[in-house]
Amino acid sequence: MPSETGRPLRADAQRNRDKILAAAVRVFAEDGLDAHLERIAKEAGVGSGTLYRNFPTRDVLIEAAYRNELSRLCDAATELLAALPPREALRAWMGRFIDYATAKFGMADALRALVESGVNPYARSRELMLEALTSLLAAGVEAGTVRSDVGADDMFAALTGIALASGKPDQRAQAERLLDLTLDGLCTVRN
Repeated sequence: MPSETGRPLRADAQRNRDKILAAAVRVFAEDGLDAHLERIAKEAGVGSGTLYRNFPTRDVLIEAAYRNELSRLCDAATELLAALPPREALRAWMGRFIDYATAKFGMADALRALVESGVNPYARSRELMLEALTSLLAAGVEAGTVRSDVGADDMFAALTGIALASGKPDQRAQAERLLDLTLDGLCTVRN
């Protein structure tokens, strides 16, 4: 990821940034709006100066943490398709979608406050997820393992429904069962 100057970050600076974003998701999920940035820095194993150098305000950090989760989800489609057969890649991505939704639900209060301040962290979120799903579904159709009559919009709606019904961490087993049921209905070849 480039720095504010447009140059790529040094490897250690990128690692610190990544640790801060991961810690931010956890802490905002646990503490909501009461989350202290100093706790995030401590959990990330960096100093407060490093946190503020990367994310000068709470709002900037919240938005970056959410967008990082979104990027991780969407980028995973290409990575999974390179490593797994299309059906397995789709199923793995579906699990990551639930991870993303769980993180988003955990950060709900912080994200809501960000929206109320006039920032839209969700700009292009749906579009990016639909692009990722489209590539996964197309690979499955091409391999002959996924029905061709189900579009990314329908799949996104199904995944969103599962996340809303079973997106809490203590509901993960149910979410996994629902993902398997959805995949079984989507696939032309049963395992």
